[in-house]
Amino acid sequence: MSNSFVKTIRLFFDPKKESYFALKRILGFFPNDISFYEEALLHKSSTNVRGIHNNERLEFLGDAILDAVIADIVFKKFKNQNEGFLTNTRSKIVKRETLDRISGNLGLNRLVISSPRIHTQKNHIMGNALEAFIGAVYLDQGYQKTYRFIERKIISAYINIDALAKKEVNFKSKLLEWCQKNKVQMDYQLLENFTDKENNPFFQSEVLLNGLIAGIGTGYSKKESHQQAACEALTKISSNKTFVQEVLSSLPLSSEQ
Repeated sequence: MSNSFVKTIRLFFDPKKESYFALKRILGFFPNDISFYEEALLHKSSTNVRGIHNNERLEFLGDAILDAVIADIVFKKFKNQNEGFLTNTRSKIVKRETLDRISGNLGLNRLVISSPRIHTQKNHIMGNALEAFIGAVYLDQGYQKTYRFIERKIISAYINIDALAKKEVNFKSKLLEWCQKNKVQMDYQLLENFTDKENNPFFQSEVLLNGLIAGIGTGYSKKESHQQAACEALTKISSNKTFVQEVLSSLPLSSEQ
């Protein structure tokens, strides 16, 4: 009798058997330590008791692992593309709206524990939970199995990388929309202009939010470098709450546009 069969039989008598089988439907395997997944699915709005962990730490870990795996997949798939293209493609895959959708497709929305009132607000609970869930898989199963989970259960199942790579996303417009909503001044500055080995013009620009550097981008045109800088700024805004607070608490600097 195999160990996996014995383990499955034992789970039928485990008080948490419903959770184990629900996770197996998502993962494709039974977790070794279910506590990682329980923490990953616990939103901070439901953890008012001191000493109880929510999923924010696992979200931090999962975000980094997801970025690394997606970067590896994109790097191997598009062998002749430059850094800007690879960065753009990765950003399209890991953007909050995409992660929210995939989280729902996987069924995490039925497992996340949060305060009912939080669902009346615009947030990314589901996408954040997916990142935390990836962090849980990593702690429970290691990097290689996490890589396969992302590749098979997320990328292959729900993302057409070729179509997504061709889709144009106007990061500059999205950043401007955020700035207008939050009354933040946005400025682009050219940092460097030079030529590459084939004498093609190359630009490096930065975007400032209320005078604070939010992102730096490069490209074969000023527009492309601005898009890259805006993309980096949007990533920073979505992942760095301290930076956002610094921007919102800073006074806009006068500038000539």
